Amino acid sequence: MSTPLSSPAIPKTDLRRVGILFSGGPAPAANAVIASAAICFSRAGIEVLGLLNGYANLAKYDPAKGLKEGSDYIRLHHKDLEGVRTQTGILIGTSRENPGKNVKQESDLADENATAPLRRVYDGLRSLGVDAVISIGGDDTLTTAAKFKLFQDRNPQLGQRIRVVHLPKTIDNDYEGIDFTFGYFTAVEMLAREVRNLLADAQAARAWYVVQVMGRKAAWLTYGAAIAGEAQLAIGLEDLCQDWWTEEEAVSPQTGEVMRDPSGKAVMRKVIRVDKVVDRIVRMVRTRFAEGKPYGVVVIAEGLAEFLPADEIKKCIPEDQFRALKPDPFGHFPVSQLNFSARLGRLVAERVKQEMGKELKITGLQFGYEIRCHPATAYDICLGSQLGVGAYRALVEQGLDGVMVSVTGQLDLVYKPFETLMDMTKLRAKARLLQPGSAFHQLARYLETRVDEA
Repeated sequence: MSTPLSSPAIPKTDLRRVGILFSGGPAPAANAVIASAAICFSRAGIEVLGLLNGYANLAKYDPAKGLKEGSDYIRLHHKDLEGVRTQTGILIGTSRENPGKNVKQESDLADENATAPLRRVYDGLRSLGVDAVISIGGDDTLTTAAKFKLFQDRNPQLGQRIRVVHLPKTIDNDYEGIDFTFGYFTAVEMLAREVRNLLADAQAARAWYVVQVMGRKAAWLTYGAAIAGEAQLAIGLEDLCQDWWTEEEAVSPQTGEVMRDPSGKAVMRKVIRVDKVVDRIVRMVRTRFAEGKPYGVVVIAEGLAEFLPADEIKKCIPEDQFRALKPDPFGHFPVSQLNFSARLGRLVAERVKQEMGKELKITGLQFGYEIRCHPATAYDICLGSQLGVGAYRALVEQGLDGVMVSVTGQLDLVYKPFETLMDMTKLRAKARLLQPGSAFHQLARYLETRVDEA
């Protein structure tokens, strides 16, 4: 007789072996996800292979060489996974290999050259006898999972289908289909602790800090760190008004020449009017001085760096580093390599000296990679564990294919079809920005230094 303490029944399934891979940047609670999924499948008599280093080995699969245990994959058994869920790092490693990068629209699925890496992934998995694959990663990895499913949909002649389930991961939290991703609150906790430390230092020394944190597209980390760290101002890309933007010709750092599109027309890149950002920070500084608090911390999203004018970027980093930057075809720069907080601090100090006649002791800092493998909070371990268990329940209990596991409410599981999370016209996962005016966004406005509109 079943009771509240009964172990869940193990349903019949045709799955005999599953593969788990992790792709993209690390995140706290990664091992909670991996181990929880592996424990469930293993206890149900389904063999689990941990596919090492994301898609790196699969995308280069060569039938003549095969895939080798220990270097390309490991076996994950529940007897060996006790205590692993709370460990830092990634048990099976990761990489940024993207076998779907050449499939940019649905018509590319008919192109054998574009889909060749996806075919190698399929063949590699089948060579191992894998019946289903669980991918863990960000929006790019979700996109790859969706493309892999579409590739199989378009090519039924391949043979046995490999079912696909995706588990959402990004500390940036910019993920359509789930309220908060695992690792986000752990990253926020570490960032907030550092912001609080800086605020105490600022108060003691009558100093100011400008802190640049991760988040290329969305300011979730910026706002989380500012709210929990009691910063005086948070600024993300989503906050920039229309008149804070302008355009300039994109210039190659290597040649110094204007970048041109295939038709020969100059590539125009959207850029920020930095003076507008400086204005807003200076207004906050002025208010703080009026309150008798000549100190504070500003938290800014790294995504602003992508849209800095080229002349400003040159002033942020040494000349040799600038020349080594490789913008994408749209003139966008790699934001992790651009520490602009110190430059922004200097501009604020100059403006304050000019307008208020006061000298600011202001320091720019960049927080980034150190937050990605921080020991996970209990919440993120619970969330990550539920997502891992959700992969088992989706495949074995529900018999699903082509879904992302998500949660709602009190970690109740929901399964979202890939198609609902994708922009099918571009074959890209939808990003979720922090919406200005939303309750979370406004929480910062209510708590930070109040600045009345000019």
